[in-house]
Amino acid sequence: MAKVAKVVTIIGSSPESFAKAADAAVQEAAKTIRGITGADVISMSAEVDGNRISEYRTTVNIAFGVESS
Repeated sequence: MAKVAKVVTIIGSSPESFAKAADAAVQEAAKTIRGITGADVISMSAEVDGNRISEYRTTVNIAFGVESS
C-alpha cells in the first residue's frame, strides 16, 4: 500500500533569526499535528524597524503522514 502525506503551510517568526523562526513554526505545528516527517522553508522575509531587522519570518511547509484506519 502506498504511503500518503499531507502538507500544511505555517508562518513562524522570531526576533533572533530565520532558523529560529522556522523552528518556531515546527514547534507550534507539533502541538496539534502528530508524526511530522519534514519541513521545507518556502520563503523568508523580515520586518524592519529603525533600519534594523526587528522580526524574522519564515513560511514553512510541514509534512506528516496520513493515518489510515
